[in-house]
Parts: sequence; C-alpha cells; structure tokens
Amino acid sequence: MAWFRKPKTRLQAADRRDLPGDVWEKCPACGDILYREKLKENWNVCPTCAHHLRLPANGYVSLLMDEGTFRERDKDLRSGDPLKFVDLKPYKDRLAAAERKSAHGEAVITGEGKLDEIPVSIGVMDFAFIGGSMGSVVGEKLARAGLRALEKEQPLIIVSASGGARMMEGIFSLMQMAKTSAVLAQMDEAGLPYISILTDPTTGGVTASYAMLGDANLAEPGTLIGFAGPRVIEQTIKQELPEGFQRAEFLLEHGMLDRIVDRRRMKREVSRLLRHMLALPAVEDFALNAAPDAA
Repeated sequence: MAWFRKPKTRLQAADRRDLPGDVWEKCPACGDILYREKLKENWNVCPTCAHHLRLPANGYVSLLMDEGTFRERDKDLRSGDPLKFVDLKPYKDRLAAAERKSAHGEAVITGEGKLDEIPVSIGVMDFAFIGGSMGSVVGEKLARAGLRALEKEQPLIIVSASGGARMMEGIFSLMQMAKTSAVLAQMDEAGLPYISILTDPTTGGVTASYAMLGDANLAEPGTLIGFAGPRVIEQTIKQELPEGFQRAEFLLEHGMLDRIVDRRRMKREVSRLLRHMLALPAVEDFALNAAPDAA
C-alpha cells in the first residue's frame, strides 16, 4: 500500500506548520497552493495555470511605469457626502473604512511617469476601495489626468477595476461618465493616444464610459467585463446566456476588445502600441520589470 501513498516532504509536513497563514495562496482556478513571494515575483499570475489573481493598484503602477519615474497627482482629493447617504452605516464612515483598508484616499491613483521612456499620464483604479466604484472624485481625478495629457501632449493610460458607479453619490456619480468621456473626446480630436486596460472586474458605468473608449482596449485573460449582471440580462431578453458570457475571451470574439494580454507582457504590449501610434522607433531588447514592491 505504500506504493499508493505520496510521502510528505519536510516542507509539507513540518515547515509549513511553522509558517504564518499569509505565506500561502490557493489558486482559485487550479487549486495549487502557491508561495506568495513567488506569486508576487510573477505579478500575481499563477505559475501553474496562468490564472490572473487580482493585483493591487500600486502593483499596476510598478508593472507599467519605469522605475523611479512615477509622480502621483491629486493625492489629497477626497469624496464628500452630498446626499448624506446612509444604508447599513453612513457613507462618510464607509469612506473612512475604505481609506484605512486600501491605504489610498480614493478608488483611483493618478499621476505621470514614463513607460519604456515614453512620458504618459496614467490612472489606476483600486478595487480595494469600495469595489473600485466610480464616485465624483474618481471622475474628477481621471478627467484631470486626461487634461494634463492634453496640456503636455502625451498619451493617457487607464487601468480599470470597478463594480461601476457609486450608488451612495447618486446622480453625482453618474455624471462622471459624461465628464470623463468628454475629456477623452478632446484627446481624440487632438490625436493623442488613449489605451484602456480592463482588469477583473470591469463593470457598470465604468464599462459604459471610459473603459471601452480606448484607441486600443486591452484586457487580461478571464476578466469579467459587462454593464448589467447576467441575471438582469437573462430576465430582460428571456434567454439563457452562452457559456463564458461577459468574460474577456467572449468579448474579444465578438469585437468588443482589441486584444487579450497576459499581465506579464502588458508593459511590452502597451509600449509597442504607443510607439506605433506616436511614430516612435520600436525597441527590440525590451526588458520586463522586476516584481512590484507594493503588490
């Protein structure tokens, strides 16, 4: 019977009992137990099955920006509570809790830096802050990022991860769809590139506005992308939805995305696109970044 028993290694039997619980991560796709430091070095992509686990907002900044070039802007902007909204608890308490949890003041980080030596303006949404919901400050920060790109005649990159509009701000949140789209229209008229990167999940009013308005719309593998939820759609059209509906692969097949890009190659792909759009010489010996410090 010993032939059928897999002997436990020293790491499995002894060392793992002595390690803190946050040292390991279970891949939700293949079930493999992953050492978090190794996972971090691989940009939170499972080395076994290539499933893309969520990457914190600071991780995307490290992934895309050349080391030491990123400068955050509008860091001190904070949401108000114009509707004095209360559900299970006051909205202002939710904002304070979200800031403690995410270590950011809002659901997006914006700033400027260089991507493969190309000056860019960038916004990265933070799903840890109330599900990356788009409130008035998110829209304002992204609009300002676009206006800075216009002023400096440089490309704009937005990395989306959001559950949609922030219901606690009502119409003030929905107005951000028009505000951000208007700035992107100005960029289009000026001939400045805008690249949209959709990560899991990108839904609701974010999908219905700036996330799908890129000159190139890129998505990570398996990303959930949609406006309304599947149940609402099924009840509306009275039909059963196909398998994989609202996943990046389905949207690519039906023409709503331009490309699905492995996170580990995202910087290379964005650099290639920007160099093509800006008529810059290609770089053949592109080097991938090291692991993110903030992921």
